[in-house]
Amino acid sequence: MIRKAFPTHIAFIMDGNGRWAEQRGLNRLEGHREGYRTLRKIVETCIDLGLRYATFYAFSKENWNRPKEEVDGLQKLLGEFLDENLTDEKIAEAREKGMRFRVIGNLSGISDELRRKVEEILKKTRDNSPHHTIIAFGYGSRDEIIRAVRNILTDIKAKKLNVEDLTEELFSRYLFTSDIPDPDLLVRTSGEYRISNFLLYQIAYSELYITPTLWPDFGPDELIRAIEEYQSRERRFGLTSAQIKSSPKGV
Repeated sequence: MIRKAFPTHIAFIMDGNGRWAEQRGLNRLEGHREGYRTLRKIVETCIDLGLRYATFYAFSKENWNRPKEEVDGLQKLLGEFLDENLTDEKIAEAREKGMRFRVIGNLSGISDELRRKVEEILKKTRDNSPHHTIIAFGYGSRDEIIRAVRNILTDIKAKKLNVEDLTEELFSRYLFTSDIPDPDLLVRTSGEYRISNFLLYQIAYSELYITPTLWPDFGPDELIRAIEEYQSRERRFGLTSAQIKSSPKGV
């Protein structure tokens, strides 16, 4: 693979687990379980490729409205995923590879047991670098933006911040992704052409890669194709092609 214009951050909307299961006459939770197997493979591939940041949309704020059996099952699957990565062997491997786990979203609805596992893996991998695996759970971008606005207003009221200080850069510091670069590439599986309330502020200039492949069938080869497609595009950020070509450093 050409290394030119290699992305720093790829975000994934992991869609199609339920349809994958239904096509095979299986329970929807079996589709989610297969989706977590795919998640493991893609995380490993991202590390092998040298990708610094990978964000996975595992559970949206709106997903709390799904049937209780499915919500409980999704929490259980995340717990199993964390358990696998909390073994002494996996923690040592994460340290060796420089892999840090992170979780973004509103976790107020998760079980105490799952919260304990999240806190444990964050603590045990927080000093690792340079590979960041970010799980978005209980996440909604509109909710994130409203939360940021409330916190900004609170700081203005407390005279910690002036209205005149507010810039795009400062606003970004109030988001869950405050110290994470915006995604260069957003990958969505299952052929749906929507963003689904995911990183709305952060993907303003992200390249989009939409594939009809259902998430459980999304493998390393297709990830590489997505990156190659990204590398073939010209990212202009509002400039013209001529400006990009004349820039000594590019954009």
